[in-house]
Amino acid sequence: MSSDLTRRDFLRALPVAAAAAACRRRPYREQDFPLPSRSEVGLFAAADYSVDLADVISRGLNLLHPAVRGRAVLLKPNIVEYDSGEVINAHPLVIAGAAVAFLRAGASEVVVAEGSGNRRDIEYLLTASGLYEHLRELKVRFVDLNHDDAKAVPLKSRFTGLNELWLPLEVLRADLVVSVGKLKMHHWAGMTASMKNLFGAVPGAVYGWPKNLLHFRGIHQSILDLNSTIKPGFCIVDAIVAMEGDGPISGRGRSLGLVAMGCDLTAVDATCARIIGLDPAKLLYLAEAAHFLGNADEHRIDQRAESPARFHARLDVPPHLEHLRKVT
Repeated sequence: MSSDLTRRDFLRALPVAAAAAACRRRPYREQDFPLPSRSEVGLFAAADYSVDLADVISRGLNLLHPAVRGRAVLLKPNIVEYDSGEVINAHPLVIAGAAVAFLRAGASEVVVAEGSGNRRDIEYLLTASGLYEHLRELKVRFVDLNHDDAKAVPLKSRFTGLNELWLPLEVLRADLVVSVGKLKMHHWAGMTASMKNLFGAVPGAVYGWPKNLLHFRGIHQSILDLNSTIKPGFCIVDAIVAMEGDGPISGRGRSLGLVAMGCDLTAVDATCARIIGLDPAKLLYLAEAAHFLGNADEHRIDQRAESPARFHARLDVPPHLEHLRKVT
């Protein structure tokens, strides 16, 4: 075979090779997401909501060292629907305790902001849950992210296939976004803790209820794009009472007595998954997040304060989620 023919064959093969490489290429620039060599997750006991949660969260901030002093902090809680048993939402006392803890740590401002995907009447949620009174006493501002002014922002990853999302200005101007999640089973995502909580940062006035575009583009894919773009720097997960069964709204309360915290949301959610008997590698968004957003491998996570073994509980899951169980 002549050298010219070999060269022609090589050139013909280039588009095929390029297409194969493109299929293997992940939908983000790897240099934008350097993985930490190790991550710390703090697990703190709280028997019920009557304990001093500002003190619990302050201990977490002191132990885990997020950059707080002089920074504008936005607390993004999980507030979906009011329930008198307080199983659905991050408890108002956890949210208020977090506000106090961040102010004590030297934050220049603390704002609580949420865009519920289930109920449009945020005033009802605030007053019925009791959160309004806590924020009023603390003089902490609340922002409805569903109706805040918004700006089109290029996505840092493209799992949804979208190039940009409109995000509230209040989220974009914050120096530190903190996800204050609720540990729950989720009938589509498998589990919701800190990462899935960012759905509430997408304005309903732009994308509808319950954030229709995100559901159309894929729950797992949207979780990844939101976390890669908003880049929350800390999270607090209310698992004092978690939700088992048909979450995130219709499940049952299960007392775990736990508040989980950390700067690496992937590591925190992976730890929470293991505590409730799920395998992080089987939760699609966590398995993918471990490639670029944070550490899900338990050998790369340093557990601080309490051991996960103290809180282990096999939460009930709907039958279609049984495959997510961790094999023991």
